Amino acid sequence: MLTITRALHDQIVAHAREDHPDEACGVVAGPAGTGRPERFIPMLNAARSPTFYEFDSGDLLKLYREMDDRDEEPVVVYHSHTATEAYPSRTDVSYAGEPGAHYVLVSTADTDGAGPFQFRSFRIVDGEITEEDVRVVDAY
Repeated sequence: MLTITRALHDQIVAHAREDHPDEACGVVAGPAGTGRPERFIPMLNAARSPTFYEFDSGDLLKLYREMDDRDEEPVVVYHSHTATEAYPSRTDVSYAGEPGAHYVLVSTADTDGAGPFQFRSFRIVDGEITEEDVRVVDAY
């Protein structure tokens, strides 16, 4: 289960809405070994595409060095889908290189009649996708 604060949830959704119609992407880092998302880090979609996201390799290297210096790890890796449901595509699965991370997808398309966005979390390990519950809390 992903437990995330309302503030972080809302920042991820806001980033997805801001970057629409392009896909948004980013990371939420947390103290190493805790599994607790704490620091919101929106990234630039280097692909600038409505159907694909790509972290800039220089920005990603800088981020990993910064997290290492702060004794953090990527707890959440997120991106948005602009025209489809919030479910990992084959490309998303192939890019999922953090087996301990929660992969959050936000859809800015109303694909299920439940409203203008979906917020879902998945574990992706060795190509296997497992959806998990999301618990939004006021504070940890």
